[in-house]
Amino acid sequence: MLDTQQSDTAPQQDEPRGCLFALSQPPLMIFLAVIGCLLLMAALHDLLLL
Repeated sequence: MLDTQQSDTAPQQDEPRGCLFALSQPPLMIFLAVIGCLLLMAALHDLLLL
């Protein structure tokens, strides 16, 4: 039979992760970069071409 009791020396997994951890994720940074580029292109279009 398997021993399913947790030992007292198990590492803690309940560390809170903040905003910097979320921003370090590559999919989120790619998404934010695409949105930023679209906003920049729209702003330049309004300023220079209209």
